[in-house]
Amino acid sequence: MSGYVLHAGGVGVRFGGVRALSGVDLGVAAGEVCGLIGPNGAGKTTLFDVLSGIRRPDRGRILLDGADITRRSPVWRARHGMRRTFQRQQLFGQLSVADNVLVAQEWRGGGGGPAADLLALPARRARERARRVRGERVLADCGIGALGTSYAGGLPVGQARMVELARAVADPPRVLLLDEPASGMSAPERERLAGVVRRLAAEEGCAVLLVEHNVAFVMDLCTRVVVLDLGTVLAEGTPAEVRADPLVREAYLGTA
Repeated sequence: MSGYVLHAGGVGVRFGGVRALSGVDLGVAAGEVCGLIGPNGAGKTTLFDVLSGIRRPDRGRILLDGADITRRSPVWRARHGMRRTFQRQQLFGQLSVADNVLVAQEWRGGGGGPAADLLALPARRARERARRVRGERVLADCGIGALGTSYAGGLPVGQARMVELARAVADPPRVLLLDEPASGMSAPERERLAGVVRRLAAEEGCAVLLVEHNVAFVMDLCTRVVVLDLGTVLAEGTPAEVRADPLVREAYLGTA
């Protein structure tokens, strides 16, 4: 499907006799924020697992910039610009907030902190400085710049979610998969989250796909919404079109 950075084509997944996904087609374009909603058990997290390489589909393909990556590992996908957050917090609790973010850029070289800088080659020191500047900027953009030296394990849920977002975008993403990023956030934190996501899409051309149970948040943030139900795509369109769809209202949004 031309124009999509990330595309799932005809994806099917079974767990024994249970069909979790059945012929799912979904694409996300550069600079787009696409929402994925549906009732519990619809297959949203399973689809994220397939897209990020944690689980291989029983059938169908995953394409990144038109290339088949269905059998590529999560590490390969991460190094080619795919980032993901999870429903459950995945922070390194004994590390500082700043170090949690720096970890995401470790594979590019550098690392080791100031002591290692003294013994490092100039190129390594330059990479390390660039990593730290990028990390500080991302933390500031996420509204948590003052938390850099705080231990991540002691943060309240909303701030921890923002650290996860900062880590996911510290190394500039091509594709960003956000699994319930607003869970546990206050209204101001959700606004900050939405602002960061919008800037990533508009200014860096990132393709964003997010799963979120806060339907009002999804409808306000996303330009397109896909609805999953029982492992199939029930509806797709603009927020207004999805809101008005009688099948969606019956299956998920309610008829009132």
